[in-house]
Order: sequence, then C-alpha cells, then structure tokens
Amino acid sequence: QVQLVESGGGLVQAGGSLRLSCAASGRTFSTYIMGWFRQAPGKEREFVAAISRWSGGSKDYADGVKGRFTISRDNAKNTVYLQMNSLKPEDTAVYYCAATTRGWGTDLYDYWGQGTQVTVSS
Repeated sequence: QVQLVESGGGLVQAGGSLRLSCAASGRTFSTYIMGWFRQAPGKEREFVAAISRWSGGSKDYADGVKGRFTISRDNAKNTVYLQMNSLKPEDTAVYYCAATTRGWGTDLYDYWGQGTQVTVSS
C-alpha cells in the first residue's frame, strides 16, 4: 500500500502559477503510475495528468491543461509534482494525487490523497 499527501494548493490570480506536490510513503514509489485528478464544485472528478512508473518517460494530459501543466516525479524523494502555469478560473478545484500499479487507465487508480484546494481568481 501507499499513502499520499498533497500540498501546494492555494489562491492565485488568473495567469499565475502553482506547483502541487504529492509525497508518498513506502519504498516502492517508483513502481507506481502516478496521476493527478481534480474535482470542481458540483462536477465529477476528472483526470488531469499521469506519469509512468520508473523514470516517468511517458506522460499524459487532459486536453484542457496541455501546454500549461507539467507532471514530473522524483523517485529519490517519493514525490510527484504538478506544475501549473497560466492558470484560469476554470482550473479552480480540489486536486487529488493518485497511484496505481494496475495499468495506464484513468479508472485504475487504487490509492488517493486527501486533496488540496486550488482557487484561481479572475
């Protein structure tokens, strides 16, 4: 099992940047595919980004964040990051970190963090 703790959320003006971090417990972090999801008020949780296990050579992004968000991982620190640039008010949501060993699919995540709030003001 792995436990996930997100940090780095906050209030930012439109056009600004934030970097979210997700610290994972355990000694097998590098074996997990890591993802970021978000849930806005009144909406379903949606996929944001994912990074492959080991070196993180494969990445995937939701269409709405491509070119603005970057996912990365540091296995030595058991941490995955989400760099968010050019933020828009529609990016406002609770952002969740997730992990899986089952495969590359948005419905395959087994472990979830508690979430961190991101609010983008116009």
